[in-house]
Amino acid sequence: MIHSPARRTFAAGLLAATALLAGFGPAAAQQKSEIAITRQPGIIYLPTHIIEKQGLIEKHAEKLGVPGVKTKWITFSGGGSQTDALLAGGVDIVNTGTGNLLLLWDRTRGGVKGIVATSALPLLLVSRDPKIKTIKDIAPGDKIAVPTVKVSTQAILLQMAAGELWGADQSGRLDANTVQLGHPDAAIALANPTHEIKTHFAAPPFQYVELRTVPGAHIVARSPDIIGGPLTQGQFFTTTKFADANPKIIQAVRAASEEAQALIRQDTRKAVEIYREVTGDKTSVEDLLSYLGEPGMMEFNLQPQGTMRFAEHLGRIGTLRNKPKAWTDYYLPVAHDLSGN
Repeated sequence: MIHSPARRTFAAGLLAATALLAGFGPAAAQQKSEIAITRQPGIIYLPTHIIEKQGLIEKHAEKLGVPGVKTKWITFSGGGSQTDALLAGGVDIVNTGTGNLLLLWDRTRGGVKGIVATSALPLLLVSRDPKIKTIKDIAPGDKIAVPTVKVSTQAILLQMAAGELWGADQSGRLDANTVQLGHPDAAIALANPTHEIKTHFAAPPFQYVELRTVPGAHIVARSPDIIGGPLTQGQFFTTTKFADANPKIIQAVRAASEEAQALIRQDTRKAVEIYREVTGDKTSVEDLLSYLGEPGMMEFNLQPQGTMRFAEHLGRIGTLRNKPKAWTDYYLPVAHDLSGN
């Protein structure tokens, strides 16, 4: 495993956050008019690009009686650096994977919770190594790129697959194979025939670009097959301190997400054009539309999907010290009317 500065600060941040969140209640928080929100690269975060471009949080906050809200959007390469920033107080809301949400909810004793989900698109384990046809074929020296070691959605999916294949006590068998790389850098590595990284647990659109452009690239595993259905990959979450001080902002985030998801379904081409404009992605509109036509690629929903399966796994291997009884334990009340799982 590669021990990056981000991982070290993440662990330290968790300890600091536990103390901070235990020591300060809602009375210490203040309502904010300027908020910072993070996300990662990729079309998984398409709703956030629409929200940014159309000013939807600002729009719905004003409707709810909070005019003048300004949002700053920041892109990070992985969920670990996003959660570091949240715990350090550098940002107010993040949009990243279920593993990060669960770990922070656990370590802060409920001081971090989800707002709403934004997407549950499939993740693909892609390899250009001809000897790796299934997860069983991964040898000790084979490197697998994931956005954050140990706690990213991809890393945890590998643990779940390993536990299913070799027994629960072997869930961490592939942890040593993982290398922390953001999806854009991992895609570059996979395309380089001399690079040691030949396998990437990718996210859209990177997985489809790899399959179409990297010689010998093929699918080794799919996230829906590992977890038994759709799995939320993107969701907004924040500290309960921020949520208590800014209830209208939390409601605005839900309303903005719902409007953005509706646009994706009603006018997918326009949504893709917004994505290209905001991100600078040079992939053609037609290619992006074809990616969204792949199985499971229109799972843009408010309700969390498959998250309790994740929580059960993390509780079983001891990563979570406090096992949730239901998904509503780690989501704010603003989402509790949804049919999540």
